[in-house]
Amino acid sequence: MPVELKAPTFDELMWPALVAIQQLGGSATHEELLEKIIEIEHIPESVQNLMHTERQTKISYNLAWAKTYLGKVGALENPSHSVWAITEKGKSLTKEAVNEIPAEVRKQFKLDKEKKSKDGEKQKDLEPEAKNWKDELLTLLVRDVKPDAFERLAQRILRESGFVKVEVTGRSGDGGIDGVGVLRLALLSFQVYFQCKRYKGSVPPSAIRDFRGAMVGRTDKGLFITTGTFTAEAKKEATRDGAPAIDLIDGDILCDLLKNLKLGVTTTMVEEVSISPDWFRKI
Repeated sequence: MPVELKAPTFDELMWPALVAIQQLGGSATHEELLEKIIEIEHIPESVQNLMHTERQTKISYNLAWAKTYLGKVGALENPSHSVWAITEKGKSLTKEAVNEIPAEVRKQFKLDKEKKSKDGEKQKDLEPEAKNWKDELLTLLVRDVKPDAFERLAQRILRESGFVKVEVTGRSGDGGIDGVGVLRLALLSFQVYFQCKRYKGSVPPSAIRDFRGAMVGRTDKGLFITTGTFTAEAKKEATRDGAPAIDLIDGDILCDLLKNLKLGVTTTMVEEVSISPDWFRKI
């Protein structure tokens, strides 16, 4: 009977998260933290690829919960939303103390809920990191944008980013090559082949190898664009010694590109008005 694969639970990820974030210099994005945990815990690719939803892996989802619990006790802080940082309390915690955090958070949540109930306030459910605009955007790209439209979107991104002669090929049997463009840098120019795929999960290393195989004899520059993520093994394969390097753009980076290039994403600045009482007193 085959062994059922299971991802580490959120409480099993809390201590590795603290260890990993310290090894990363005290701060990290979600993806950086996830990649480091996979490395230090030697989590196999089969477990990395277990899906929680169509777009998020189970281990990524559980890590979001782990960070939420660590944040509730002040071991981690999230000042810039996308980056998490360890606090002095987090640095001082022992593994045994971390094991007590889930019970501590649930107890405090229950007390807060009872207090708010008495005061007539509604207590929000304990949730992992709140979904943001990137979740909404990636869901839209996977659900509503057809493959050929996604190729045209990649073409537009490259053009807006300074590429010229960007063509979408998308020929079947071409090893996954979807297009080609030329990037000019001062006196030099580079021909870059690209592949763009709407992945609902993680891109495996085999996809990187197939793409590189299709590039051989054509160019030394490759770009892989996806709405999903790349497994740790895929990232290693992309930069493997002795092989043409392939630059990777995952869903998170893709969202930032669309926002910065103002392609289907707009930002609104909120006006904040401050009053200076001292100014009026001095009239």
